Amino acid sequence: MTAPDRVDTLTAQWRAERPDLDPSPMQVIGRLHRLADHLREELTAVYRRYGLGEGEFDILAALRRAGEPFAAAPGELARHTMVTSGAVTKRVDRLVASGLVVRDDDTDDGRARVIRLTAAGRRVIDEAFAAHLANEERLLAGLDAAQRRGLEALLRAWGGALGV
Repeated sequence: MTAPDRVDTLTAQWRAERPDLDPSPMQVIGRLHRLADHLREELTAVYRRYGLGEGEFDILAALRRAGEPFAAAPGELARHTMVTSGAVTKRVDRLVASGLVVRDDDTDDGRARVIRLTAAGRRVIDEAFAAHLANEERLLAGLDAAQRRGLEALLRAWGGALGV
C-alpha cells in the first residue's frame, strides 16, 4: 500500500465538507491531471534542449513520420497535430526562421504550398525524437511491462469511450 498523497488529502477534505457528494472521481482525474502537468514539463525539457517548443516538435515529427519527401500541406499538419491552421502557421514561421523547414511549391499542384523538412530539420528531429523516446522510457521506468500494458489498455478503452 502506498502512502496517502495530495489527491487523498483533497478527497478526504471534500468528504468531510460535503458528505452528500462522492468525490471518488478525483482519485482518478486528479491524479491524471497532476501526472499530465508533470509529464508535460518533463517532455518539454527535452524539446528545449533542441531549441524546440512542444508545437515545433509536433510539426517536425509529423513531417518526419510522413516519409520521403518529408513534406505536407499546412492543412494536413493541422489535422496531424490537432491544432488550428493559424497555430500551424505560427509554428512553421518559427521553424522557417530557424532553418528547419521551408515553404515550397507542391510538385503535384503548383498553386498549393507544402512545408518541407530541411536537412538540418531532419537531423534535429531525428536526434530530438531519439531523446524523446529515451525520456518517455525513463518516465515509465516505475512500471513493469504488465503494468504498462494494463495502463495502455485502460487508457485506450477510456479514450474510446470518450471518443478521443
